[in-house]
Amino acid sequence: MMFAAAGQLTLVTGLVHSILGEVMIFRPLRNGSFVSATSPAPLAKRTIGILWATWRLATVFGWAFAGILLQLAFAPQAASTTVPVVTAIVFANVGGGLLVLVGTKGRHPGWIALLAVAALAWFGVNAA
Repeated sequence: MMFAAAGQLTLVTGLVHSILGEVMIFRPLRNGSFVSATSPAPLAKRTIGILWATWRLATVFGWAFAGILLQLAFAPQAASTTVPVVTAIVFANVGGGLLVLVGTKGRHPGWIALLAVAALAWFGVNAA
């Protein structure tokens, strides 16, 4: 029951984090573009892209942990394969490499490391 409550609270926290960040920080900086396009002093325009991506990463990583906690609550026997699969998906797609790649237009090298973690986790599942 504790794992289920922790997972649900993590999902809600991630949603609130993303919504408030968008409304309070990123929306005022957006000039009709998907990723914020203006930069308040003293931040450089390129810095805003990584801040935007990192803000989302925190939310998505939190949701990944929520999924793991819910797995532990409702099907703990399957957790040994769920953890690396969730890790691979999050680091590659929704919250990792692709998000940083898009948010920084490829200028921040973090996307390479995130995609490498995703590949290693994915192939680790299949190798086990």
